[in-house]
Amino acid sequence: MIIELDGIRKTYRSGALEFEALCGIDTAIHEGEYVAVVGPSGSGKSTLMNIVGCLDNPTKGTYRLAGEDVSEMTESQLADVRNRRIGFVFQQFNLLSSVSAWRNVELPLIYAGVHRHERLERAIRALERVGLGDRVDNRPGELSGGQQQRVAFARALVTEPAMILADEPTGNLDSRSTADVLDLLDELHATGRTIVLITHEHDVAARAERNLVISDGQIVSDTPIHQGVPA
Repeated sequence: MIIELDGIRKTYRSGALEFEALCGIDTAIHEGEYVAVVGPSGSGKSTLMNIVGCLDNPTKGTYRLAGEDVSEMTESQLADVRNRRIGFVFQQFNLLSSVSAWRNVELPLIYAGVHRHERLERAIRALERVGLGDRVDNRPGELSGGQQQRVAFARALVTEPAMILADEPTGNLDSRSTADVLDLLDELHATGRTIVLITHEHDVAARAERNLVISDGQIVSDTPIHQGVPA
């Protein structure tokens, strides 16, 4: 089991006001699974991803990552988890516009203290892996939206993480680029990686093995998928 969530709650407070974004999430994801978390805007799915990705802490409940209680990790350990064990892909790409594709991809390796020459080699390999071996020196502004998302995937892959967390990765893409990104996720899953995909699009979620449908901070459906059709 790579992810175990028991009674996860997340409450946001602003003065006297409280908003409960997650209302008791209980679920588990096995190593190598491809799971889509599906729900409309405001349902709590991105809050859940932030907790799974160790970007935020639950107000209540227990999160175990590969058997380790995340609440007992130090800040240094959490930073190491985020940098080495989890690859993040976001809707907005989050690329640095002033530097080349390979410079964007090497960033997690800089934080990991990898030598510059090795960073270059690994960044180029990651870009080749996503079909951008001929675009390593291009800046984001010189790339299409789909190509920029592929750079973001290369950056997520460059540390060889066991798990990919993708938050609405197709949200800003046209249909052709969406299909390319979903094909890439299929390829990554086929290599044994755990994939957690956050989306509000049910046709995108149908590419996963399993759908967790979330509404008002609660999981309302946990559905295995077989060839795109609920089992």
